[in-house]
Amino acid sequence: MILIPQLIMFDYSLRPMLPLREIGGPKDIWTLKNYMVFFSNRLHMAIFFKTIWSSIIVTSTALAICYPIAFYLAKVARGAKVGWLMIGLIIPYWINELLRLFAWQIILADMGILNQLLIFLGIIADPINFRMGNGAVILGMTYAYILFMVFPIYNVMESLDRNQLDAARDLGASWLRIHYKIVMPHAKPGIAVGCTMTFMLAAGTVAAPQLLGSPSSFWFTQVINTNFECANWNLGAAYATVLMLLCVVFMFMMLKLFKVGLKELTQ
Repeated sequence: MILIPQLIMFDYSLRPMLPLREIGGPKDIWTLKNYMVFFSNRLHMAIFFKTIWSSIIVTSTALAICYPIAFYLAKVARGAKVGWLMIGLIIPYWINELLRLFAWQIILADMGILNQLLIFLGIIADPINFRMGNGAVILGMTYAYILFMVFPIYNVMESLDRNQLDAARDLGASWLRIHYKIVMPHAKPGIAVGCTMTFMLAAGTVAAPQLLGSPSSFWFTQVINTNFECANWNLGAAYATVLMLLCVVFMFMMLKLFKVGLKELTQ
């Protein structure tokens, strides 16, 4: 059931765009023309690489924020505090993602909450256009996908024996060394899963760049969406296949980087 839609999309990507009456005829044969269109279009290639780079930034930012949160929840917080912190993390996600993005739109608007606060405090005289470029999109996506980074890391860290940390502290190891030598190696499967999920969600989103972006922050998924809206399903399928293959490559890169096997990834 998972593979069938992908195989259909791949089949579409290898076929030319034809009038309805010619589909299934002699001209309806496999060709790499749609992929050649992508690799010969400098603008779309630039948007593609910008999307990948921005998704890496989102993933790195989410990891930097979520790693200490996951460690605090797993090894520092005790009792009811863990439950309350979990509820605090989950409650915002009871609201639809689009509504949360609209909230960020209001916060970051020219006369939004953030600009009014900065003007009131005398930090700025005129409103700042926070939505120019990719900054607002990256901020909105980092917020939107934090849970997908926190929970895989937390689940792995929770199984780490606290006695190992106490023994390392007793032997004089600094917290930085403890994390580098004990916590991070143990948390590698969770980090790999979190990074993979966050990257795929960021690279594949359409709503965030449409609601928080500017014309200069056009996302590759918007290019794909435009092709489908214009009924050019074959070219859209080719572009979507390229993005999907890139996400698969990224997943295996994470496995290689963190030296994690597929079996560990699924545990």
